[in-house]
Parts: sequence; C-alpha cells; structure tokens
Amino acid sequence: MTTTATGTATTADPRTLGEPAPATTATAPGPGPRRSRAVPAWVWALPPVAVLALAFLYPLALVVQQSVTPDDGGGVSLDPYADVFASEVFRDALTTTVWLAVGSTVGCLVLGFVLALVIAFVPFPGGKAVARFVDVFLSFPSFLITLALLFIYGSVGMANGLWTDVTGAADGPFHFLTTPWGVLLAEITYFTPFVMRPLLAAFSQLDTGQLEVASSLGAGPLRIIRQVILPEALPALAAGGSLVLVMCLNEFGIVLFTGAKDVTTLPMLVYSKAILESDYPAACVVAVVNIAISVGLYSLYRVVSRRAGA
Repeated sequence: MTTTATGTATTADPRTLGEPAPATTATAPGPGPRRSRAVPAWVWALPPVAVLALAFLYPLALVVQQSVTPDDGGGVSLDPYADVFASEVFRDALTTTVWLAVGSTVGCLVLGFVLALVIAFVPFPGGKAVARFVDVFLSFPSFLITLALLFIYGSVGMANGLWTDVTGAADGPFHFLTTPWGVLLAEITYFTPFVMRPLLAAFSQLDTGQLEVASSLGAGPLRIIRQVILPEALPALAAGGSLVLVMCLNEFGIVLFTGAKDVTTLPMLVYSKAILESDYPAACVVAVVNIAISVGLYSLYRVVSRRAGA
C-alpha cells in the first residue's frame, strides 16, 4: 500500500543545504552626464583687465612715455622734468593747487559738518527734502555751480546790479570771483555736499539714546557734539575730506569758468602747455606730477583709515 503525502512544497535555500549561491550578474550603470571642467579664475579676470589696460593704463603709459621724450628727439631723457621743475610757473601752479585744495577741503569739512548736523538733528519743515536734494546735487556738473555764482556775484551779476540800482554808482563792489578767493568759494560751494553725504549716512546710524543720556546728565549741545557725535563722525569726515582733497587737486572746470586768469593750477597748466603752447612733453610732465600727488594722497588716506579702523 503506497501512501502519498500531500503537503505544501517549499523551496529550499541553497545556503541551508550547503550549496553555493548562484552568481549574481551586476548590471553596469549607464554612462552619466560628463562634468564640465572648471574654468580657471584668471580667465574671468581677463576681460576687466583688458578693458582697464585699454582704457586707462595704455593712455597713462603714453603720457609717461611722452614726458621723457623731448621734442628734439634723442631718445629717453629727463630733460623735460628738469626744465619743468626749474620753471617758476610750475612752482607757482603747484603752490596754488595745494593751497586751494587744502583750503577748500577745510572749508567743506567745517561747512558740511555744520549743515549735516542741522539736517540730521534739528527738526524743521522740509528737512527730508533737503537731505534728498543733497543726493541730487552730487550729480550737478561743476561748471553749473560756477555759472550760478557768476550770475550772482559776477561783474554784471545780480549783486552788483542791485548795488548800482540802490547807490547809483557806475560799478558794483563784487569782483572777487576772478581771484583765488572766488575759486575757493566756488569749490567749497560745489564740493561741500560730497562731505555731507557720508556724514548724513553716519548720523542716521547714530544711537539717539546716547544723545538722550548725555543730555539728561547735563551735557550741553556743544559738549554732546564734541564728545558723542564727533567721534562717530570721524570716519565719515575722513572719507569725505579725502575725496574732496583729491577732486580739488584735479579740478579744471571751476577755475576755467570763473575766468580767473591769474589763477594757474596744475590742470590749468596742463591745458596751457598742451593746447596753447603745443609743448606736449612739458604738459605730460605736469600731468604725471598731478597724478603722482593724487595717487599718493589717496594711498596715504587708505593707510591712515585702515590703521584707524575706518
């Protein structure tokens, strides 16, 4: 008698029977996207360097080359520098440029600080509009301010016209615009907003609680300005003053439009040598000196501001 066992069939694991497991064929991954090779940093620097070299460095190199190339030929020579440095006209122009730039900077710092204090801390109607006008004023060309001063204080300006109408005199008393003092007034008028703008930004970040505490402790307005506001404003004053100093050293339009014929600055001397006298080596020598002074002052400002933590 044969007995048939009926049951559930199970598949035995080969590992339990001591048999080797069948080899599994690994599927090779398909080709993935290729990684783009990183572009070296110097490649990205080439376009701006090329534009800078073409627009600035190459013309500057031509000026320097012309300054050491006399008109009579003979190769490279420092005779143009010797001739210019020995000229009394150059020494007078250098002196005039320096004292006008320093005087204008000091005037802009004092006037700009006072005006910025009034706008920032003295509430009056239209204060915000005046602060915005300072930003707009920065876009004005320098000759526009000079023309406005000519309309007011010129020989046939409003002030002289009013004087002659009231007194019956044949001529008015205001003739200072064609003097160094007129140039100084025009530069202070034009460049003062360049000091006010960083000062207003610094004053907007000043903690008003310090002012209230100082006032509650009995400090007067002058003491608050000297001990609280001025230390906070020194970096902004340094930034605005250095900018004004460099710009005054290179100012050409104001001196030209005031008609101050006896006021010769380094930019005016470059114009005179190059355009009126066609002495290009001498003009390039004066231009190189002007550039060297400007770059030197800017470098000095950067060193001082870095050490001061500005």
